Parts: sequence; structure tokens; C-alpha cells
Amino acid sequence: MDPAMDMLGLSAQALRGQGAQWTAREIFQQPALWPQLARQVESDAALEGHLAPLLADRAVRIVCTGAGTSAYIGECLAPALARAGRRVEAIATTDIVSSPESTLDPGVPTLVVHFARSGNSPESVAALDMAERRIERCHHLVVTCNAEGNLALHAREMPRAYSIVLPDACNDRSFAMTSSFTGMLLAAAQALKAVRLTPERVEALAALGREVLTELVATVQSLVRSQFDRVVFLGSNELKGVARESALKMLELTDGRVVGISESPLGFRHGPKTIVNETTLVVFFLSHDPYTRQYDLDLLREIRKEGQAGQVIALTAQPTEGAGPMIELGAGATPVQSFTDLELCLPYVMLAQMLALHRSLSLGLKPDNPNASGTVSRVVRGVSIHPHPFIERS
Repeated sequence: MDPAMDMLGLSAQALRGQGAQWTAREIFQQPALWPQLARQVESDAALEGHLAPLLADRAVRIVCTGAGTSAYIGECLAPALARAGRRVEAIATTDIVSSPESTLDPGVPTLVVHFARSGNSPESVAALDMAERRIERCHHLVVTCNAEGNLALHAREMPRAYSIVLPDACNDRSFAMTSSFTGMLLAAAQALKAVRLTPERVEALAALGREVLTELVATVQSLVRSQFDRVVFLGSNELKGVARESALKMLELTDGRVVGISESPLGFRHGPKTIVNETTLVVFFLSHDPYTRQYDLDLLREIRKEGQAGQVIALTAQPTEGAGPMIELGAGATPVQSFTDLELCLPYVMLAQMLALHRSLSLGLKPDNPNASGTVSRVVRGVSIHPHPFIERS
């Protein structure tokens, strides 16, 4: 990609001058990476050999794990895998490390799917080691963007582990994870058979991503001009994971100056709705599932009727009457109408990434490194892994 390109409604000169070059580039490149990643996974015969017997055994428990953004990948995947009849849980590495006795079942055959951009966070390797030592029949799938990270290096030494290493472009240089999130999600979804991405289907998905990058820039800029200081992201099932990731992106890129929260539409009424006021932007990620979508639309109509929120937008890939204006992707094109919520996670999250980038710039921050105090970092520091008697006795 030409580093001198104008991207996301911003000139190359502005991006360099405002410390946003890497973040903008890594958001912009995503649709181009998705077909490449799908081909990589599809052509990996060794990966298929590692996973096929595990996926054929319905007694195998799948644990999707990671920290922060990497944990939310598992939260997007788990509902789709569960509907396919898998026994699956999304459990953050931070929860595994702090309480292994409540998260690791020694007697259940387990496939642990590890997500990590760098693989150098202390919890990443600790969770791998704890699972390997505690669970009698434990297999591992590492999905990472860094072949030389500690997680990938440890996995190479283990006979029941396999690594998917994404192209170097997915190893985001910026502070916040963008390409690494959608890249690892797509690769794992394809590997675990949660989606069936034919070349035609992944190209249609990439087309939706390109539409977000081009057609929604003006919408994002208009929203940012309102100077919202609270954002609510709402999504159900797989899209709840995207809502969580979207809220984190807003917090990270605005250095906490804009409060971002997430919930499911049904859960939002049970207390979190009190955040809504005239400075709140509410973003709905509408489900494609016809049953779930009814609940999404009920709340959308309710929020609009009450008129308390500063702004309300709804992102969809399916035409809907009677719920007010929506941002419709794909304009009813096939196979967009048949996309699952898991597939829609990819273009949907790009809107949130763009929104966080532009809001960060509006605050005078440098999105590539927005945390001026240095209290948070691209790779987490300061974590001590303490010996645990539960593991030591195993």
C-alpha cells in the first residue's frame, strides 16, 4: 500500500502530521487482506490435519482465549460455533491465569484457541502453559500475527499445538488492534468451519468493507462534528463481541476522554440505559438472524421514540421498514443477504474503528499512540505470573 495515499477522508500529509498514519493504513487495508487470509487457511493441509479429528469429536470442549481485543475475537466466534453443535466457551486469558481452577477442566478433552497480536503479553504464554499442564487431553491452535512472539515460539515446541501466523501486514504497528482483530477472526472462523468462505463469498465481504471505507466517511465525519462524549454500541450474539471491541476502540483511541460501553439490546434496558443523554451516540449493529433482529428493532424504535440520545444510528445489511433511517450496506445484493452475523462482524467493526480514529483526531490526540501518560502500552507490561498451587500439584 502506498504510504502517500489519502485514506478515510484524510490526506496523507494530515495523517503523518497528526500521528495517525499507521492506524489509518491498518484500518484501510483490511478488505484487501481478507481474501488473502481465506486462501491461506484453505490451502493449509497441515492445519486441516490438526483440526479435523478434534472437530469431528463432539465431546471436545473448545476454549477461545485472548486478552482485551483478542478476547473479543472469541466472543464473536463462540455463538456461531455453539449453533453448529460445538461445546464452546470464550474465556479471557486474564481469567484463566487469575483463576485456573474455575476455567480449566482436567478431565474434558479440550482444544484451546489462543488469539494474540504479538504473543508477548505475559498472560498469553501463562494460559498456554496452565492449560497444557492441567488438562489431560489438551490441544492448541495459536492464531497470531507474530511468528517470533513468545506464544508462537512456545507452541512450536509442543506436539499437540499448531499455529496460524497471519501476514506481517496484520501485525498492527499502531497502538490499537484493527487489522489484527478482523484478520484473526476471519482466519479462525475459516479454520474452525464457523464460516464457509468461498472466493466469491469472501470477495463480497471485502466489497462491504470497501463500501464502509468509502461511502461512510461523510457519515463518520458528521457524527464526530457533534462532539459526542459517550458512545453506546449494541449488538446481539456474535455482534455483542463486536460491540465490546467497538467500545474498547473508542476508549483506547480517545485516551478515555470519550466513554464507550457495550451491551446487548435486551440487556441495555436493565440499567446501562441510564448512560443515554444529549451527548450520547447510540450505535446499533443489527442482526441478520430474523428472530434476534426483532429484539434489536424493538429497542431501536424505543430509543428513537424517547428522543433522549444525541444521535442514533443503525448499521445493517438487510432492508427494513418502519424503524427509521438506517445505514444499509450492500444495497440488497447477493450474497450479502445470506451473510451470517459472524461474517458481518468484519465490515461492522470497521465503522467503529473509523469513528474512533476521527474522534481521536478531533480531540487533538495522536491515534498511533494516544496515551500520553504511558500508563497503557501496545504490549501489556507489568504483569507478574504467580505460581498457583492448583497447577503446581497437577
